[in-house]
Amino acid sequence: MSEDSAGTAESFEVVVIGGGPAGLSAALNLARARRRVLVVDGNRPRHAATLVARGFLTRDGIAPLELRRMGREEVDAYENASVVFAQVGSVAVEGDGFRVTARGVRGGSDVDVRTDAVLIATGVTETMPAIPSIRAYYGTQLHSCVECDGFEKADKPLALIGETHDLAERALLLTQWTDDLVVFTNGTDAVGAGDERMLAPLGVRVERRRIDDVVGERGVMTGVRLEDGTVIERAGGFIRPIWSPALSFADGLDLDRDDEGYLVTDAHGRTSLPGVYAAGETTAPGPQQLIVAAGSGAVVASAVNRDLIGLSLEGAAVL
Repeated sequence: MSEDSAGTAESFEVVVIGGGPAGLSAALNLARARRRVLVVDGNRPRHAATLVARGFLTRDGIAPLELRRMGREEVDAYENASVVFAQVGSVAVEGDGFRVTARGVRGGSDVDVRTDAVLIATGVTETMPAIPSIRAYYGTQLHSCVECDGFEKADKPLALIGETHDLAERALLLTQWTDDLVVFTNGTDAVGAGDERMLAPLGVRVERRRIDDVVGERGVMTGVRLEDGTVIERAGGFIRPIWSPALSFADGLDLDRDDEGYLVTDAHGRTSLPGVYAAGETTAPGPQQLIVAAGSGAVVASAVNRDLIGLSLEGAAVL
């Protein structure tokens, strides 16, 4: 998917970068607005290890990978839309539009196309605490989304593992589902003394010693082992990864970002560069439920369509 017979780049009205719930929702709505849409998806979803997604109306309990597959099929069903597996290399301003290049993956075609608008929905990458076996239980006994998986962990002895200063907030939220929670800060000062005093009456214990590993039997988590050999029995829990927006391909664009690297947009997904939009986890506040990301994609698609028509007078985000 590169040049036509005349040697010019194939042209689209919108290129959506990212084929998760936000990107596919945006593409579906744009296709239904009769826009010529290309979705470029690197096929490396953050939630690849998650077996079940919760809280998505009519799809509660679906596998996230199945949700993505169904979404791709729905978009591809429109003659004016298509989805390709390719890793975006660059997005550059070209004339009054943009040039998008990508390298095909999993049998997908290379991409070198021109577009009037770019919608970024690449989400985030995540870095886990440096604990050897943590990924062995991630997506089964350990999760990162409290709202998504708290219900299934109700009334169990849980762990909350992380090194960020929002751990106390997450612990407080988890008390909706359990009264047996240990917060593991892995040797850091992630939970201050004041927060610890606030959590104590709720039965939340803060464990500051460093973690040696997560332990279990036959693939089932049974506890957290500290460096001194102490094992604290836990039946599962939650991790707070470090999330980073996946935006290296956009480094050449003049896009405003917040202190954590997320794209700054207006309420309709317009970035600081006219013609570039963002939806889902690429924008603050970062990772949220799949249904929230899908809703974000629909909102931004409406703005893109209106801007292409010329209904919106403001070109850039109100920052």
